[in-house]
Amino acid sequence: MKVETLRWTHNKLEMIDQRILPAAFEYVSYDSAAAVAEGIRSMVVRGAPAIGVAAAYGVALEALRLQNKSEADFKAGMETGFSVLAQSRPTAVNLFWALQRMRNVWQSVESQTPPQIAQRLLVEAHEILAEDIRINRAMGAYGAALLKDGARVLTHCNAGALATAGWGTALGVIRSAVEAGKKISVIADETRPFLQGARLTAWEMVQENIPV
Repeated sequence: MKVETLRWTHNKLEMIDQRILPAAFEYVSYDSAAAVAEGIRSMVVRGAPAIGVAAAYGVALEALRLQNKSEADFKAGMETGFSVLAQSRPTAVNLFWALQRMRNVWQSVESQTPPQIAQRLLVEAHEILAEDIRINRAMGAYGAALLKDGARVLTHCNAGALATAGWGTALGVIRSAVEAGKKISVIADETRPFLQGARLTAWEMVQENIPV
């Protein structure tokens, strides 16, 4: 994919800073639950699916950060991490879904050592990211079948790779149609007040060489 909203690099989470697109393109690096929570709160990352994935990695990062602590300190630190992440975007359903999924995994291996728990949580965060892309690709395939070759699609806001783990929901349909060989063009309305359509959707389409 040309747009990697979130990626795991050198034991840190990196997220595209969506606040500065399209004027500048850069990744911001995160190494703790508190840092990821601030990234969510400050709109570095947006879109419910992407927020859920970010939160999962926030839990894994906190476990890695605390893995050399005593079991008591590890548990206390993890509870604080969960709490901080939960407060970062109270309206995002995926945030709480991801946190609960990570908590369930933690509880299933809580008898293991902190380093073992940290590695298991990291594996789960990777799976949540991969699962989101699989779901979006499946959705895209179904939707692409409904688009005629030569279709022109009007979009509102941004429901693309930047709002998810990487493929997109509404824009995922367009990506999948183009991938299948159809000629699709997009009209992206600006979407006030934050201009996600003008700043983000249009930028994504340019990256994919899709007429917009």
